[in-house]
Amino acid sequence: MPRVCTGIDERLQVKRLPRIVLLLIPLAGCAVGPDYVKHDPAVPATWANSAGAGKVSQAGDVSRWWQTLHDPLLTELIDEALRNSPDMRSAQAKLRESRSRLDLADANLYPTLGASLSASRSKGNATTGTGATANVFNAGFDASWEPDIFGGQRRAQEAANADAGATLANLYNTQVSLSAEVALNYVQLRSYQKQLDIARNNLAAQRETLQITEWREQAGLVTMLEVEQARGNVLQTQASIPALNTNLTKAENRLAILLGKFPAALHEKLATPGALPVLPDKIALGIPADTLRQRPDVQAAERQVAAETARIGQDAAALYPSFTLNGSLGWQAFTVGALGTSSSLARSFSASIAQSIFDGGRLRSVLKAQSAVQEQALIAYEKTVLSALEDVENSLAAYANNRERAAALQQAASSARNAAQMARQRYDSGLIDYQSVLDTERTRLSSEDNLAGAEMDQLTALIALYKAMGGGWSENVTTMNTVQPQPNESGKS
Repeated sequence: MPRVCTGIDERLQVKRLPRIVLLLIPLAGCAVGPDYVKHDPAVPATWANSAGAGKVSQAGDVSRWWQTLHDPLLTELIDEALRNSPDMRSAQAKLRESRSRLDLADANLYPTLGASLSASRSKGNATTGTGATANVFNAGFDASWEPDIFGGQRRAQEAANADAGATLANLYNTQVSLSAEVALNYVQLRSYQKQLDIARNNLAAQRETLQITEWREQAGLVTMLEVEQARGNVLQTQASIPALNTNLTKAENRLAILLGKFPAALHEKLATPGALPVLPDKIALGIPADTLRQRPDVQAAERQVAAETARIGQDAAALYPSFTLNGSLGWQAFTVGALGTSSSLARSFSASIAQSIFDGGRLRSVLKAQSAVQEQALIAYEKTVLSALEDVENSLAAYANNRERAAALQQAASSARNAAQMARQRYDSGLIDYQSVLDTERTRLSSEDNLAGAEMDQLTALIALYKAMGGGWSENVTTMNTVQPQPNESGKS
């Protein structure tokens, strides 16, 4: 961890430099600028909307939350998406880039060493008496180093390390979003299949009723008005099917794209209708502080604050003198065999120091601007924390309310089915007119559609809740080596 340089006058003058050069060398282990200390935001002890969410546990692994839905095909799709999705591959490429930049920042701390080997042959003009032929051979090493006296390079290294941590957290956040989006589209697809099944079953029943009504009209028992009402009911249900098929195709194609496949590539696998995933008996809901530690976007925002804090020191170091050391060691001879002998040895060493005398306040303006950038990053981090808490509370409220709504609609759909069956039986017996049958069938169709939508909404709310808690990422999910986004500064990760 770099030490903060203290007691150094930032208004160093060029005429004072020769006297203090030797005094500055021991300071090579310090770094100007503030050391980063992690900010721990205040959070509530419990969730305000957890009461209506059913059974919850204060601990549990949410890295693969979709396994609690007990749908093997969903698990297969999410695993494939995490391996092959374009979003994941892009995030991994960004991580490789940030790590390469960290390696570059590390390399800037070390001297540069080069080697050279050359040979030349020259022949003068015989008329002027310089016609002798001469061979010259050179071999040697050159080295240069800029000692990081005031820690500018080390602050750059800290910033690059924090940037790499933020990029890794963004990769984890991609896993969170991707797993939730795959699950959401899968639930929508299964719900559309269920709604199609409901519509087709109702359509078949309505066609039977239409046929009976036509027979009764031919027998003079009902009027043509009731026949047209029955036919209109059939056509109304039939008209809802194409829209459901469109939504089903969109969800299927979206799933294929999320997995890095061509549209319709999953048609064969998903063509057979399946049941909706099963809701878990218990939700692994931790405390708010656990959620903040789990959410990758919060980690990324915190690492960004660390990076911008380190860049303050990087810009502050530009106010101080810079030192450069150069050296060379080589041999020069007229024959190859003479290279390496003591008589052909040549060496040199030089040291230089540079200090900006007047720049119109440019360097100090850069430093002030970076301090403002760091303040913005800190505010963005605080906002990210508040947004994370809001996401969980909203998702908890939605899940609780959808549970209550689904329970009521389950009973309503059951009553509507019984009423429609009794109305059809009474109509067949000639006890009621067709308008009563029409009303009860419309109520049944509406209730069953509402129930299917409520079941989808309940699963959607659960997916949103796990996403809000930062579930869905794991170091083992990505296929590449990872480094924990830990700070290289003072403070805790």
